[in-house]
Amino acid sequence: METKLIKNARLVNEDEIIETDILIEGERISKVDPDISVENAEVYDVNGSYVIPGIIDDQVHFREPGLTHKADLATESRAALAGGITSFMEQPNTVPQTTTIERLEEKFEMARRASFANYSFLLGGTNDNLEEIKRLDKRACSGIKLFLGSSTGNMLVDDEEVIERIFRNTEMVISAHCEDETTIRNNLESYKEKYGNDIPIKYHPLIRSSQACFLSSSRAIDLAKKTGARLHVFHLSTEKETHLFTNEIPLEKKKITAEVCLHHLWFSDLDYDEKGTLIKWNPAVKTVDDREGLWKALLDDRIDVVATDHAPHTLKEKKQAYTAAPSGGPLVQHALPAMLEKHLDEVISIEKIVRKMCHNPAVLFDVEHRGFVREGYFADLAVINIGNPWQVDSDNVLYKCGWSPFEGTKFRSKVTHTFINGHLAFNQGELSERKNSLLLTFNR
Repeated sequence: METKLIKNARLVNEDEIIETDILIEGERISKVDPDISVENAEVYDVNGSYVIPGIIDDQVHFREPGLTHKADLATESRAALAGGITSFMEQPNTVPQTTTIERLEEKFEMARRASFANYSFLLGGTNDNLEEIKRLDKRACSGIKLFLGSSTGNMLVDDEEVIERIFRNTEMVISAHCEDETTIRNNLESYKEKYGNDIPIKYHPLIRSSQACFLSSSRAIDLAKKTGARLHVFHLSTEKETHLFTNEIPLEKKKITAEVCLHHLWFSDLDYDEKGTLIKWNPAVKTVDDREGLWKALLDDRIDVVATDHAPHTLKEKKQAYTAAPSGGPLVQHALPAMLEKHLDEVISIEKIVRKMCHNPAVLFDVEHRGFVREGYFADLAVINIGNPWQVDSDNVLYKCGWSPFEGTKFRSKVTHTFINGHLAFNQGELSERKNSLLLTFNR
């Protein structure tokens, strides 16, 4: 059994920063103490760098199977490790779609062979697969995904009776993409009449509007309250939606929770002139006021989780005319450095970053023995060097698609080491060829 000792860490964990050593034996953390001395251990002296639990990203699209010309489980999980993300939950809109237990098990086998990071997958709900959802063991995967607004993959669930039956027939977390389809279609037709297919990208947040998001989110929340379902609303993008959520009860007791993604915290509609369709996402990046409202709700705990919605496309695909250009972009490598930039700007504490990106996803999805630095937990850890500036360029982007919306951005912090189940998978810019990932398990 391999023994590793991290010395002189500034551990950020459970709302505290402490100076400590961390002993790893095999896959797990065996001791956290300010002065550990062990013979024959491989020692990593991090000289006062921050050490955090490995990030759990609850929403990624790694495009395998069927869309591997733009991403795959191996390439994107390696990029995730370079960004301090040690566990991911992948979405069902692949080809074929993950809407049956058989397809889910096939993806587990793909990830077992290919993934460098810990993994689970969401089963996609459709208008006609309720029986599959009923058969699913609540410990089998991270949860159910419902597209209540259409997005890449055309998995729209728009039958209100079906949606209610799904809400009533699962104990699992239902993660929902909320945009009102009728509103979007009407808006799109209006702009197409004026511009044809080459609609200026600045109108994207008016087509996929704030009202479309609020209508869908509020309906889903009303239904969750009516049925008692466990609802998690993905990628909030509007200030108005934030008022649908509460900070008056602890996360462990919440049945309705919310997530915000990095791009909605970083970009605004002022960036469309420069970035164009590279920042075309669903839901859309919206106004500066929306961005400020999302930050406020994140900081006061109405929003529970920060994720990436990592969703790569090739540059050729993204640079098409508006109606043909797909929505989504790659983010797992750069999400933590971007959040740390906001920490250095005194927007958010590093303790709160860890809570929103590491602790809360573990609590919300009942992930076993991850998301915290505790004795007996898996040794998923990221080491962060604050004040180590670098610039995002095409030659240091690890995504298979080969680009990033952050190209040209200078970050002042970087991930220097990432451990996964005790293995040093990322070390000063070098990625290990050894796969040491595990299927996530859930304490439900």
